[in-house]
Amino acid sequence: MDLTDVCALCLALPMAEETTPFGPDVLVYKVAGKMFALTVPDDFPPRVNLKCDPDRAEALRDQHEAIIPGYHMNKRHWNTVILDGTLPSALLKELIEHSYQLVVAALPVSTRKQLKL
Repeated sequence: MDLTDVCALCLALPMAEETTPFGPDVLVYKVAGKMFALTVPDDFPPRVNLKCDPDRAEALRDQHEAIIPGYHMNKRHWNTVILDGTLPSALLKELIEHSYQLVVAALPVSTRKQLKL
C-alpha cells in the first residue's frame, strides 16, 4: 500500500476531510475538526502519523520496524507508520480505521449524533 492508497482510505471514512492547517506541505485528515492522520507527501520514504491506543502503540512498535513513535506528536498516543512495503495492507487499513475510531469515540455525543457516526 502506498501513500496514495493511504490518503484515499482516510478520505473514504465517514465525514473525513483533508486539510492543510500546517501549510501546503502537510496533509491532515480530520473528522469533526479533530485530526486522525497526518502526512507530508514529499517525505521519503513516505510515512503517516496515526493515533493509537497507548498500550497497542507500544506493542506495534515492538512487533514492526516500520512503526515508530509519532514524529512531532505525543509519542504515547501517536505512531509514525513508515510506508516501506513491509506492513500488510490489511494491518495498515486497520490502523487507519483504529485512529479514526479513537477520534470519533472522543467526540461529544451531540457531535456524533450530528455526524450520524
